Amino acid sequence: MQKRRVVIGVLGTVLDKRGKRENRWKKWRPTVGLCQQPGFPVDRLELLHQPRDKGMAEQLSEDIAVVSPQTQVRRHPVTILDPWDFEEVYAAFLDFATHYPFDTENEEYLVHITTGTHVAQICWFLLTEARYLPASLLQTSPARGEATDMEKAAGTCSVIDLDLSRYATLTSRFQREQQQSVSFLKAGIDTRNATFNRLIDQIERVALRSTAPILLTGPTGAGKSFLAKRIFQLRQARHLVQGRLVSVNCATLRGDNAMSTLFGHVKGAFTGAQQARAGLLREADGGVLFLDEIAELGLDEQAMLLKAIEEKTFFPFGSDKEVRSDFQLIAGTHRDMTQWVAEGRFREDLYARINMWAFALPGLAERREDIAPNVEYELQRFCAEQQTQIRFDKTARERYLLFACSPQARWPGNFRELGASVARMATLADQGRITEALVEEEILRLQQSWRPAHGAVALPVDPATLDLFDQDQLAAVIAVCRRCSTLSEAGRALFAVSRQKKSNPNDADRLRKYLARFGLSWESVRGAG
Repeated sequence: MQKRRVVIGVLGTVLDKRGKRENRWKKWRPTVGLCQQPGFPVDRLELLHQPRDKGMAEQLSEDIAVVSPQTQVRRHPVTILDPWDFEEVYAAFLDFATHYPFDTENEEYLVHITTGTHVAQICWFLLTEARYLPASLLQTSPARGEATDMEKAAGTCSVIDLDLSRYATLTSRFQREQQQSVSFLKAGIDTRNATFNRLIDQIERVALRSTAPILLTGPTGAGKSFLAKRIFQLRQARHLVQGRLVSVNCATLRGDNAMSTLFGHVKGAFTGAQQARAGLLREADGGVLFLDEIAELGLDEQAMLLKAIEEKTFFPFGSDKEVRSDFQLIAGTHRDMTQWVAEGRFREDLYARINMWAFALPGLAERREDIAPNVEYELQRFCAEQQTQIRFDKTARERYLLFACSPQARWPGNFRELGASVARMATLADQGRITEALVEEEILRLQQSWRPAHGAVALPVDPATLDLFDQDQLAAVIAVCRRCSTLSEAGRALFAVSRQKKSNPNDADRLRKYLARFGLSWESVRGAG
């Protein structure tokens, strides 16, 4: 059984009113015209109109009865005080949709979007796309070219299907544009790490769809600052921000300077405050605020920042008058934030607020397959900045990549250190060529920089496999072991405080188990010394 066709639309107080008396039959009127389409019968028309337009709606119903006797017209008075107010129009249409008795098994529904204000048309689209209206969109338009009076009056109509999968060209173009955005975030670097590529895909979607805070975590030099800048530039290119990018490294902020730098101050707020200062939060109004190393902020600054994020208002230092700033926050840190919160160094409520979109950037050691394209990118960037041309000799490039991608290359400074390494070789290159001899010099330079400082403990395990916290702790334990003659003596020195709380302390066993975590023994540690 064929379904009944039901059209939902609003009375067009301008186009549907065109013409007077008999002359109106020669004019294109969208609501009348949709009922005159050959091969497109309308079984029922749900016509929304303002109560004050009752007479016009009745006249339109009578005219439809003339041109399409089989079409039943139901009139629905809907009061909208301001037809250009999005919230009011959307609420009125949503109320209609919520209470309408849809029968999708027996009826197909179309929403006529030609009539009404642009606001009405947009609201119909949003409600239909969100499936509050189980319908397709119907658009009518005047007849084009030469046409009879009847054809001019009827015009044409077309159904708009919101299933984008049917529009292969449009879908493929959207996918190309998305990939261009992803490539932009990666600076055009052809990254090969699957985990990083998935991460950037997610960041691209969040950057274009959300204004909630973004938290970028990862080791120093992993590219947090660079990525924050690209996120801002992407949002700026899509006209999603009006202001500018304001950046600050929170590790450089201390005491009154921290409050003043972030929130501004009034004249005389503290000794030396001879002039008022706006502060970075106000400078970021309408734009993006990037707080690198946010974990280094003091607890007082964290409390004020939380208020500024949630309420968009804050008090400048020394002022009793609030100011307003609406910005998007991007935060960066190399700290373990859950540990920082547990230790009371970072407010739990602020962490919860900035942790909605948290992305952990992997270090260079976790993306060794991306070293080659990044070397090429860093070399091209150097050439562009210095306006010169530098190239690797083939054997030199192979030698450098063999070392750079090997487990022996620690890269504690991550991508920042890789960029510095390439810049050094390019600077020293004669006649625009990085030779194998230059590469060998750079490898030696890197190896020397990664050796422990004089007097420091050389770890008997690969430091690249350990967190910085474990590196420092293990180095301290090994130093004590090498000063002591027995396992028990070293254990007593290491656990001097905690052993007093135990009735039967077994310091030697505790130390043995700790070393075993790293595949070490007392003998191997002593022998390595």
